[in-house]
Amino acid sequence: MRLLLLTVLLLAGCATQVVPRPTSYALPAHDSPLASRLRELAAERSPGHSGFRLLSASNEAFAARMKMIRAAQVSLDVQYYIVHDGLTTRALVNELLEAADRSVRVRVLLDDLTSDGSDYQIATLAAHPNVLIRVFNPLHLGRSNILTRSLGRLLNLSQQHRRMHNKLILADGSLAIVGGRNLGDEYFDADQTLNFTDIDLLGAGPVAAQLAISFDQYWNHSLSVPIQQFLRRPPSVDELAEARRQLDDYLETERARGDPRYRKLLVEQRQTTLDQWLRELTWAPSEALWDHPDKISAEGMPDPSLLLTSQLQPTLDNVRQELTLVSAYFVPTDEGVDYFARLAEADVDIQVLTNSLEATDVPAVHGGYAPYRHELLRLGVRLFELRRQPDQEARFSLSGDSESSLHSKAAIFDRQSVFLGSLNFDPRSVLWNTEVGILVHSPELASEAHQLTLEGTAPAISYEVRLIETDGRERLIWIAEDHGRRVVLHKEPGGLWRRLNAWIADVIGLERML
Repeated sequence: MRLLLLTVLLLAGCATQVVPRPTSYALPAHDSPLASRLRELAAERSPGHSGFRLLSASNEAFAARMKMIRAAQVSLDVQYYIVHDGLTTRALVNELLEAADRSVRVRVLLDDLTSDGSDYQIATLAAHPNVLIRVFNPLHLGRSNILTRSLGRLLNLSQQHRRMHNKLILADGSLAIVGGRNLGDEYFDADQTLNFTDIDLLGAGPVAAQLAISFDQYWNHSLSVPIQQFLRRPPSVDELAEARRQLDDYLETERARGDPRYRKLLVEQRQTTLDQWLRELTWAPSEALWDHPDKISAEGMPDPSLLLTSQLQPTLDNVRQELTLVSAYFVPTDEGVDYFARLAEADVDIQVLTNSLEATDVPAVHGGYAPYRHELLRLGVRLFELRRQPDQEARFSLSGDSESSLHSKAAIFDRQSVFLGSLNFDPRSVLWNTEVGILVHSPELASEAHQLTLEGTAPAISYEVRLIETDGRERLIWIAEDHGRRVVLHKEPGGLWRRLNAWIADVIGLERML
């Protein structure tokens, strides 16, 4: 049977050409107006410090991407796990193509799951002479239809469940954005059915140069393959021209409709200039942290030297008073519980904000988290779970027109340092996916992130999970607030289907895969 499936996959393969894969690196941007401006601002600060701005509001996070693309004069490096079609993605693609028109080199590196079934459409952009597109950890056989792609991933599960989860955009090697947001309307509050609550970080100066090194490592890795490799023939310049005409028509139609989301994203964002933001940056020492791409191809468990978390461990070990974690997917594992126990013994206050069962977009992950709640609460850890439909507005971007699900990833250490990036605190992020982020040593920025967390844990927005004893046994309760009144739930909020997904994940032991 396995031989038959492999034969089907081989027959379904569509690559007929070998595409050159030359190495390339970050371009020097000494004469770029953006790089020059940032050098001027950095000269007024302590040597080696970088500048930062939290991007918690969805429209501001989108505007930052648009502004930095427009400001680029030398290079744009774009690295994402997920790219979904929609207004925001099309607007950003249009800006990337216009940047390429002015001779900016554009390199786009996508995890292969994003290109699944869309190789030709994505590769059309690479018909532009200044646009290069690669996919990371690709499925080489069976790409022609959903059946063979699914079989191909299943037959190579040990490799195909390892994904490039990084989110990074870099302009002129001088200005970068990292964080939790992928590209898609649901990440910028432009989707009418779902809004992912997230936090990004704008970083300028030396930290951007460090992130450029990380991008080059991934771009030149053996698992990074030109997307043209999977096509029978490359798209032509004429096909790119037609695609751009359709893109222009789409954006013009959206503008003419007068849709509020278009105005919010593409009109109102022009009211603030990029230079205004740059003048308001918080400057502090920092380090860019990332998993080495060899983590994906490691046999079995990856070596600790390849892991971002190994780089973050000294900061975790030095926590003395307070640790705050924000993680869309939180699966602490036994090792994590032992770590929390050591902190609790040292009188460290610990709080965690994650998704409730009713809010998570992956109920199976909740099945990996839920069994640890009793033990964590016994240790004194405060657990907050984001509600599906918050009742009040907050800076924490929980107030969009759509239902919200937490997608943020952050760690705050003693309110002195903060880590922001793509890393969830679960085994999948730690061991299997690759991640990127920035550790900033700034009480000001850490306090700002902590304030966002406080707003996110408010009882109108999140449940606080507590442990009580009734009839001689421990039980969980969920405390919230509706219309100013305290509400106590004795049954976990979330539908039957979500409960079933979480239960199955717990029973069959998917924890290490979550």
